[in-house]
Amino acid sequence: MPGLLPAALAAQGRYNVVYIMTDDHTAQMMSCYDNRFVSTPNLDRIAADGVKFVNSYVANSLSGPSRACMITGKHSHKNGFTNNEHGIFDGSQQTMPKLMRAAGYETALIGKWHLVSTPTGFDYFDIVPGQGDYYNPDFIKMDGSTVTEKGYVTNLITDKAIDWMANKRDKSKPFILFIHHKACHRPWLPEMKYIRAYEDQTFALPATLYDDYEGREAAAAQEMEIGNNQHMDIVYDNKMYRPGANTRLTDLYLSMLSRMDSKDRADYDYFYDSIANRFYAQNLTGKALTEFKYQRYMRDYAKVLKSLDDNVGRTLDYLRDAGLLDSTLVVYTSDQGFYMGEHGWFDKRFMYEESFATPLVMRLPNGLSARGDIKEMVQNIDYAPTFLDIAGAKIPDDIQGESLLPLLKGKHPADWRKSLYYHYYEYPAEHSVKRHYGVSTADGWKLIHFYQDINTWELYNLNEDPQELHNLYGQPGTEKVTKRLMKELVKLQKQYDDQDALKLNNQK
Repeated sequence: MPGLLPAALAAQGRYNVVYIMTDDHTAQMMSCYDNRFVSTPNLDRIAADGVKFVNSYVANSLSGPSRACMITGKHSHKNGFTNNEHGIFDGSQQTMPKLMRAAGYETALIGKWHLVSTPTGFDYFDIVPGQGDYYNPDFIKMDGSTVTEKGYVTNLITDKAIDWMANKRDKSKPFILFIHHKACHRPWLPEMKYIRAYEDQTFALPATLYDDYEGREAAAAQEMEIGNNQHMDIVYDNKMYRPGANTRLTDLYLSMLSRMDSKDRADYDYFYDSIANRFYAQNLTGKALTEFKYQRYMRDYAKVLKSLDDNVGRTLDYLRDAGLLDSTLVVYTSDQGFYMGEHGWFDKRFMYEESFATPLVMRLPNGLSARGDIKEMVQNIDYAPTFLDIAGAKIPDDIQGESLLPLLKGKHPADWRKSLYYHYYEYPAEHSVKRHYGVSTADGWKLIHFYQDINTWELYNLNEDPQELHNLYGQPGTEKVTKRLMKELVKLQKQYDDQDALKLNNQK
């Protein structure tokens, strides 16, 4: 459709898509979901002008695998990228960007890829290698060259995204642009203008900060506790560096700071050294140490998020000023949720709500009438069929997600899914979270099986125990609901063809 103006594109349903995804951003730290901790006015703008999904989840709560689920519309066992430790995404397989391009869309990816192999299916990409760096980061260009660019990574990714929309795309075509931010991934290095932000704020302690993991063997075996210096590194994660510090991650931390300009590094050191000097003079232990680390973690995470929110605002402002908002679906989500001290943890991986759930808000273009909260259960395997549906493209039968387009039109299909399937694979690996799979239902029940070197089941009634502290599996009176959930679990494993998991249900 050469030469069509945005209004004409919208009238024919050929909406552009701007998909903004962050890393490790959790709904607790997004004020349209939870206003206890931070304000995110620009992220909230998306929800205010569209919809907020209040039951949004991932299929595998880990960065690379989650991205593979999103881009293929398939669970990990089908797309082949099950874990970060040994995974390399097979770029020759069918992906949503390839199908969007075949449907006449221009496709672009800017920012974090994190799938090891070279991106395929994109007309344009400009990506950070691996996890990327916050300060003066490297970018990999389409010709294979790597270029170091001056600035803060969140600003640079947004600069590149806006530049592509303004100057590099074919404006006769609809487009889908993937803006993948490094934020809010550890070690939460702030933009220098926000280095002193949140320092006067004391964050409320989570009710489960001192969880004892009773009745939950896998939860007790993890290595992601804030209070443990072998888990949350006092230098790398909390920036309490002093000469001679020799933590497990000190050298990695210093190598990241070595990318800074000398003036910024001097200001950075002046700020954090003063905190570190006070910290080491206090010689904190026990709960006092845990709560000090929690406050430092929360403040630095919030600083990184503040820059992210600014840049979402810049993106929205560009779309508005360019006359693209009415013809563009703007999606914001994260690759998974994250623990902000709940259960005493940071990181993700578990099927418990804080990491299984992920924020998802969409600003809707003209013609899509839904507004407010959407309560149906959705999952990140749904994004691929949704974008294909919006493009008017055929959704291949092997895509396992469901198109969200009916929900965006304000409909509430009676046959919408009533349960979700989850499978996490990365063990043994960092943080020592056991392999597990499970089912979560719309009526508030969850059944999880931890397997491999462990064989335990967990059952939760989220209506009565939303913090998932009381494992009901095997308790008298739960036989009927356990049988129902086991039947639902098997149904989903067969539906998604997870044959290996089916065999594990009867693990001895």
